[in-house]
Amino acid sequence: MITNGFTYIAFLMFLAGGLLAMEKYTKWKIFNLIPPLVWIYVLNMIFCTVGLFDMEATKPAYSGLKNNLLYAMIFVMLLRCDFRKLAKLGPRMIAIFLGGSITLALGTFIGFPIFAESMGGAETSWAAVAALYASWVGGSANMAAVAEALPVDAGAYGCALALDTVCYSLWIALLLMAVRIAPKWNKICNADTSKLDEVAAIANKQVADEQKKATSADWVFIIGLSLIVSALSQWVGGVMNDGLCAIDLDMFGPATCTTVFVSVLGLVCAMTPLGKLPATAELSSIYLYAVVSLLASRATLVDLVSAPMWVVYGLFILVIHVITYFILSKIFKWDLCMVSTASLANIGGSASAPIVATAYDPSFAGIGVLMGVLGAAIGNFLGLGMGALLQIFVK
Repeated sequence: MITNGFTYIAFLMFLAGGLLAMEKYTKWKIFNLIPPLVWIYVLNMIFCTVGLFDMEATKPAYSGLKNNLLYAMIFVMLLRCDFRKLAKLGPRMIAIFLGGSITLALGTFIGFPIFAESMGGAETSWAAVAALYASWVGGSANMAAVAEALPVDAGAYGCALALDTVCYSLWIALLLMAVRIAPKWNKICNADTSKLDEVAAIANKQVADEQKKATSADWVFIIGLSLIVSALSQWVGGVMNDGLCAIDLDMFGPATCTTVFVSVLGLVCAMTPLGKLPATAELSSIYLYAVVSLLASRATLVDLVSAPMWVVYGLFILVIHVITYFILSKIFKWDLCMVSTASLANIGGSASAPIVATAYDPSFAGIGVLMGVLGAAIGNFLGLGMGALLQIFVK
């Protein structure tokens, strides 16, 4: 049993780093089916279940790091999200992306009362579902952020992560297979693709301009900046919570206030020279792996028995997503290439969307990246909004 706080943190980071190194150097196909982030969560759940970590002895290390790193991650992640750059997608592309977010929200909301009991009950699952929706708009970092802002059950969070992995793997395969039916879809929807090449050229130029190599000075500065922002944000979040409680708005806890504040601060700073700092994507990923490792080390495998019904719920959401997305495409004349790219930008993020986009045309990669960045910018807010809606079903 690990009782030393430093050894506990060292073990968690070594496990995460080892899994990422295995993915990079071994090229094992298992990582294509189940990404390292899921392995990190599940393996740490197993270690927690068998009692590898002394919960009481390691609690100070856990408490001292989790929130501090989480808010630093949110800030760094959102430094990439300059809305002036995202505007280069154009109103049509932004509308297609938001159409995907709305249709996923419909499926999430409609399906929740149907599946809640089989997923452990509405009281246990609502916050994890809200975190899942944040992930399906932005990405895993948004999921972790909303999970901290809301009272997420650790076991339900693991089930939501299982749903995310299974449905994402299935969805990307289906979207790639759908490339062949694009002409039929576009004909039925009378799709307008007249300005697609122009938008693609602008998006690719924007992505290319942002590729800079970070120096050691860049790394030290961005780490120091993110940590001081985390400390400041938690203080401001506490002050905001006190003010809201004074006017009887105590439904917004300190964690929610802090998440909202640091998200807004990150988006504002993204429009300053700070938004041009290199290594933001890499550092936010490092923080994400650390936070997920810490969360998993406090969860057990007991609740994963309900994971199959969570996956069924995820498939239900995707069915509603497809039906309503097709209706919107018919009304607004959206083509399958951009609908598929936007769908995967929502569900998979900026790293995944270019996969589908380039299956249609290699020059469309930049559109996928920027759509994914847009999702990261709004994921926290939409996830918190979904949480507020789902509480309607909690008795």
